[in-house]
Amino acid sequence: MSTKQGFETKRIDHLGIVAGICHEMGLIEAIDQAVGPSERQVSCGAAVQAMVLNGLGFTSRALYLMPQYLHNKPVDLLIGPGVEALDFNDDSLGRSLDQLFETGVTEVFAQVARQALTVYGIEYRFFHLDSSSFHLHGQYSAEEPELEAIEITYGFSKEHRPDLKQVVVNLITGHRSQLPVWMEALSGNHSDKDSFPQTIRAFCRQLKAGERCFLVVDSALYGAENLQRLGEIRWLTRVPETLAEAKRLLAKTDVDQMTELSDGYAYLELPSDYGGIAQRWLVVYSPVAAQRAEKTLQRRVTKEEKAAHKAWRKLSGQTFNCQEDAEAALAEVQQRWKYHQAEAEAVPLTGYPGPGRPAAGATPDVVGYQLQGTVKLSEPALEEARRRLGRFVLATNEPDPERLSPEGMLAQYKAQAVSVERGFRFLKDPLFFADSLFLKNPGRIMALLMIMVLALLVYSLAERQLRLQLAETGQSVPNQVGKGTQTPTMRWIFQVFEGIDLLIIKQNDAVVSRQVLNLRPEHLTVLRLLGPPVENCYNFGF
Repeated sequence: MSTKQGFETKRIDHLGIVAGICHEMGLIEAIDQAVGPSERQVSCGAAVQAMVLNGLGFTSRALYLMPQYLHNKPVDLLIGPGVEALDFNDDSLGRSLDQLFETGVTEVFAQVARQALTVYGIEYRFFHLDSSSFHLHGQYSAEEPELEAIEITYGFSKEHRPDLKQVVVNLITGHRSQLPVWMEALSGNHSDKDSFPQTIRAFCRQLKAGERCFLVVDSALYGAENLQRLGEIRWLTRVPETLAEAKRLLAKTDVDQMTELSDGYAYLELPSDYGGIAQRWLVVYSPVAAQRAEKTLQRRVTKEEKAAHKAWRKLSGQTFNCQEDAEAALAEVQQRWKYHQAEAEAVPLTGYPGPGRPAAGATPDVVGYQLQGTVKLSEPALEEARRRLGRFVLATNEPDPERLSPEGMLAQYKAQAVSVERGFRFLKDPLFFADSLFLKNPGRIMALLMIMVLALLVYSLAERQLRLQLAETGQSVPNQVGKGTQTPTMRWIFQVFEGIDLLIIKQNDAVVSRQVLNLRPEHLTVLRLLGPPVENCYNFGF
């Protein structure tokens, strides 16, 4: 009997890294445990892992094209045995999204994130909270909203697109990392001021960490009512500059009164009891930020000068019925100016009543008033604005400076830029689920947002694990210009892994061997550092 031999190749690229991290954190099992058993060929957990692979494939492939995306991938290796590409059709994925929504996307994500942190032995004391809006296209009817579903509607757009409907995502990440530990999908018109206290309290209840629950948040949180609602929860936030006391401190505090830090910053610590809450306020000065702000201030002054002179030419050409009307019009215009003022007075205009030549000895009457004068730069206003440049106020309810020093307050606040803000930049990558938010069902959109944050979790875990192992072993990997680095981004590592294939050898339609092609030494280094679950996705010997 003759033997029929066949060959087949599958693309694996960097997806083995993604699958390995998913396997190690137990993503499929955690999802299936959270949502309950399913009789479908594709469980909810398997569908979620497929969507995470799609998102981290960075191909901008819509979800309904999932079978097409997976057809040349080793599905049994990346997701699990017994499933194939055609099983992940839009009906299967849609039902899984519905199941996630019905269970509760925040609750499911919290359970998965908690398990992942436990598996990797990750603990945080400080957490960073922020929000961002995600725009959607198409029509969304709210006539029969789903129970507990968000409302897709217009709201304040942080992307400056008020013409598009949106949803809002509250995201909490660990200290100095983009690793997400909590997410909430909210209606498009939700405000940070209202949602932040609720998010913080829900997160701390779930965390059950007592004093470890320390939130770093932007100034939207700061308000007397919100601070009182947080109770004993520890927080650090920026004080809005519109607050009268903050405005006074920014204008009156001299740099000479401050304590200098090695990185150029300076600070002055003061007590506060705003809102009836005992706090420590930190007036911070940054000379670098002051230089940047000076350039911005000059642009604003120049722009206002042109507008002020244009408004003055128009105003000075008008005739008013009385002196009070002229002065009121001047006051109204000057309210728009921050750095300029008009030195002007209302001058009466005289004339003779009636048409024709006036009679001999007739006395002219006042027929109106005009404004005469000039527009000048207000030096006191400009000086006050300059005194506030590079300054801001931080506040915390942590009373013990040994637990959170002034230097620590500044460092934690600056960490926002490398934590939650970096996470949102990742989620808004145009190649990341770019076409997926065309979904029409609000419940499914909530579930998809959760999967997007799950993909961020997987990505961040991989990046953290690789960097830790590089630091511990003293090794490095080549960066984009060929120099060694111990802090590579996973996006770069993913690019390095492009072109890796899986060769499948068959005899009489039975698989007899699998071989990974195009693995180079730098690939093997990364795989060993990421650990056995990832390494096993590229290691075959049967």
